[in-house]
Amino acid sequence: MSFASKLRTAYDVIVIGAGPAGLAAASTSAEAGLTTLLLDENQAPGGQIYRAITFSPLKNSPVLGQDYEAGINLVSSCEKSGADYVAGCTVWSLDRERVVGISRDGEARLIKAERVIIATGALERPFPIPGWTLPGVMTIGAGQTLLKSSGLIPEGRMVLAGQGPLLWLYAAQVLRAGGTIEAICDTTPLKNYIDAAPYLPSFLLSKYWMKGLGLIREVKRKVKIINGITKLSAEGEGKVKRLVWQAGGRSGAIDADVVMLHQGVVPHVNLAMAAGVKHEWDNVQACFRPVLDESGNTNVHGIMIAGDGAGIGGAESAAERGRLAAIDSVSALHPDALSKVPARDNVRNALAKSMLGRKFLDLLYRPTKPFRIPQDDATIVCRCEEITAGEIRASVAIGATGPNQLKSYRRTGMGPCQGRLCGLTVTELLAYERGKTPDEIGYYRLRSPVKPISLAELASMPQDDVAIKAVVRG
Repeated sequence: MSFASKLRTAYDVIVIGAGPAGLAAASTSAEAGLTTLLLDENQAPGGQIYRAITFSPLKNSPVLGQDYEAGINLVSSCEKSGADYVAGCTVWSLDRERVVGISRDGEARLIKAERVIIATGALERPFPIPGWTLPGVMTIGAGQTLLKSSGLIPEGRMVLAGQGPLLWLYAAQVLRAGGTIEAICDTTPLKNYIDAAPYLPSFLLSKYWMKGLGLIREVKRKVKIINGITKLSAEGEGKVKRLVWQAGGRSGAIDADVVMLHQGVVPHVNLAMAAGVKHEWDNVQACFRPVLDESGNTNVHGIMIAGDGAGIGGAESAAERGRLAAIDSVSALHPDALSKVPARDNVRNALAKSMLGRKFLDLLYRPTKPFRIPQDDATIVCRCEEITAGEIRASVAIGATGPNQLKSYRRTGMGPCQGRLCGLTVTELLAYERGKTPDEIGYYRLRSPVKPISLAELASMPQDDVAIKAVVRG
């Protein structure tokens, strides 16, 4: 039976993304009686943070930790709520009229909603160093996906490089799973500790500082840590063989079969930007984030954003943001049902508590410019089109003014990832070269489809006015 035949043609609320924010939003709105559809590209709910929570071979084991197990309650609540759920689908379009384009199993459909809650979460920040495209170099997020989904850790000599809470969490998980790590190259500069220090008191009031300190101590007992890293490059012939590092006046090389890179996560902006949502540059988190009110409403009527896509805050804050967005939707569409949802003030208080100390973490783990803006002209920036930093600088020299003009010069951002792996680097590199701010330079102009869709899938859509209008606009 066609997946589309099981769905309504219109819903009160469509939630995009089944991570903590999406699960909380979908269950809250459905429990209040709103017709609710939850869409996700993964085959099972959980998002990245709770990936494979329903079937992971490491479920209920000490490897992933107690925080991971919290995801099962969110999944269970959503399953009981009555929300419709489509897994393994691609959301390729969202317009200002809240028409969502989805495809699965070779079919595509357009579904209308009164409210759309974007809960697509975060992406790992680009970490463009020389050699980062070599086989054997991967992100820590990808490594954690393998661990959660299949219980696997890479074989051979492993080196971790970068900074951020996820780096220390993954290192601890690898060690608990019986793996070994040759070294960790920590890129956190001393200046970050100084900048973050004024916000230490609020961080000490959160529950995260003891967890973070415990993770770092757990890892340091077994792994060599090289602090103050200022330069990195992965080297090898056809495959990574070593990670070369510099730290002040020191330098060295570590033989490696696998190099794991990470320097934080940033909001996933593609779908929201394609729908016309206004974004602004966040100078602390060094990324673009949507402009929202306290409930998650955007400048586009009926389109909301919840979770880390609204600004990085972690799993608990993502769930609370999802609930707030759903409560606002209930208030707008079915106010008589507000008694069936959590009290708004209670959710706001829980969100504020979950965000305690966030400014400290943002400043402590803010990547330095050399790791956001490649210094070596040979470093690849756009992986899809294999465009280097030097080629981008050359384009600026002959008149390229921004990311969208650069598309005409170099095709950056026009590959399968649609700029997800190079967008921030391109913006900051252009801003640096032209002496402007990232806000002045802007981001890629994103349009539907934001993910690949075949002509056969487009042809499978009913030939009604809505479908024709969506394709023509795309």
